Amino acid sequence: MKRFLLIISGILSLNLCVISQETEYQNLQRSLSKGWNTWNINSVLSHVYLPYAFALNLGIKEYEEGFYLKESLIGRLSERSDDISAGMISLFGHGNEQVLPGPRSYDGSYTELELRWRGIKLKIQSAAGGDTLVLLVTPIKGQLKTPLLIVEGGMLWGNVGFVINENNQLTGHFANITMPVYTNKASVKEVNLNANAPYLALPLDGQIFISTAKLTDAQAIKYIDVHKEKVIAQEASFGDLKEVYQPLHRILAWNTIYDPENKRVISPVSRNWKWGGFVLFDWDTYFAAYMYSVDCKELAYANAVEVTHGITPAGFIPNFSAGRGLKSLDRSQPPIGSFVVREIYRKYQDKWFLEEVYNELLTWNRWWFNNRMNQSLLSWGSTPYKPVTGNVNEYNGINRSQGGGYESGLDNSPMYENMPFDTIKHVMQLNPVDLNSFYLMDCDAMSDIARILGKIKDAKEIDQRAGSIRNNFSRLWNEKTGIYCNYLIDTKELFLRYTPTSFYPLFTGVPTQQQAKRMMDEHYFNTKEFYGEWVIPSIPRTDPAFPENNYLKGRTWPPLNFLVYLGIRKYDLPEARKDLVEKSKKLLLKEWIEKGHIHECYNSTTGEGCDVLNSDRFYHWGALLGMIVLMENGKVPSPDNPISK
Repeated sequence: MKRFLLIISGILSLNLCVISQETEYQNLQRSLSKGWNTWNINSVLSHVYLPYAFALNLGIKEYEEGFYLKESLIGRLSERSDDISAGMISLFGHGNEQVLPGPRSYDGSYTELELRWRGIKLKIQSAAGGDTLVLLVTPIKGQLKTPLLIVEGGMLWGNVGFVINENNQLTGHFANITMPVYTNKASVKEVNLNANAPYLALPLDGQIFISTAKLTDAQAIKYIDVHKEKVIAQEASFGDLKEVYQPLHRILAWNTIYDPENKRVISPVSRNWKWGGFVLFDWDTYFAAYMYSVDCKELAYANAVEVTHGITPAGFIPNFSAGRGLKSLDRSQPPIGSFVVREIYRKYQDKWFLEEVYNELLTWNRWWFNNRMNQSLLSWGSTPYKPVTGNVNEYNGINRSQGGGYESGLDNSPMYENMPFDTIKHVMQLNPVDLNSFYLMDCDAMSDIARILGKIKDAKEIDQRAGSIRNNFSRLWNEKTGIYCNYLIDTKELFLRYTPTSFYPLFTGVPTQQQAKRMMDEHYFNTKEFYGEWVIPSIPRTDPAFPENNYLKGRTWPPLNFLVYLGIRKYDLPEARKDLVEKSKKLLLKEWIEKGHIHECYNSTTGEGCDVLNSDRFYHWGALLGMIVLMENGKVPSPDNPISK
């Protein structure tokens, strides 16, 4: 009987623990999903009050050509942008606004941006706390006829409520709440615009205040200034590192949105990417979580948890998950999740966070070994299934080398292009350096997590899988060329077309110091290969595909720099380490200072990001270049410096 009661007690304790874990994360999401912020992915000028989804959307009506700017995004390509040839069609949509992102808080308590559109220039600030939102719009430059600021009120995402315009005052009614909207200007009549809800039309002939509290102009300015000072003080707290912290902080804050379909706060790679409302890419989102760990535990946790909870029934974190349930059910992406989760834990020390994602991460670790093993090492692949949506992003490349390329995260890399593919095993006929390096990283981190949680049996199981990979890793070393190379399974030889992924074994600790030094001396510092003013190009400068300057064919990618930096840290390579840190900083600041852009990838010859259409201008992993500098200076949790200063 006593034993029975102990068993029951243990079960109840376990259940209470599970409930506690769920409550911790649910409470975190609830705490994030409230208040005023630019939650609407479609526009940084849309201020939304959660959880009720009452929105005030700002737009501009101009009179030179009669256009109405209803939505605005940072970094959107356009027909008439200053740095794009006239007449060029946008990759992501039409419009010609330019938004320069200013200081802002993660929680939306302060936002600031400069908007340029058809000769109009505005400074737009917001401050928020509780139910109160104060907007200040300051004209800097106008047109011959004064343009109008359109303030359109509404309820987003089908939420219950309504907005009325009575006597030129907007009022929101929702959830037994009545929220009036006050302005310091009288609305004028303007009916020639595409507004589908009650709105005000306010002449932009001076400063305009919009507020949910009745304030004087002086009170509104003070409210704005107090909130701005907090953000400025936060940036200033990084001292000399402010110049790299600032772009990292701002891009993460501006790209944080609310996903109404799944009722959660997340940070897509960019507001410009919307596959059914949003898209979370696997390793991109883990990188975002790692960057948030600099100064925002809640958003670091939220993004790591949400991308992990997107695991497929087959047992892997998908290459992407998007709106309306769209996922890549044939392929995963580089397994960096366990590594990022462990590093975030090392800073914040919340075991419930590890427990929240443990089962999914362990399942994913097992999945790689059970589904991508090919001749004693792993291979990228794509497992066939019947697509369910008809979306081209879902079914493109299934059970072909292109699908394997997508799984690698290096979509059009010539390293994987047209690689022989085993349609029975569903893998490339290639043992790649990057995947096997990533898997060792994943195993090491997952084993640590298991031990932290007291799951010793799991840790030993993981260590066995890692040992199997380590025992065969030497197959990838090319003694003649002094670098790691992919192994061609069909011809049983090393593939000499390599990329910065050849440096990835450094972060596993597998290479000897001598091998590490050879790789740096003979390849990183080789001007015919990877060295130059702007580093690290995604393929050697002498590769036949380098002149294409198209995505992974020659451009410099921030995550590649970051991963190589993680490896260099593990060895006595001071010159390479110093060089990569300094050049990553220089690359980040070039277009950030000039244009407020943080690019998906950059030209390896000129350092430009805007020279091509398919490099998103406000893509959050571009800030990994700044993460390198912050980590170098001890401001970020890192594998060899667990607790940040």
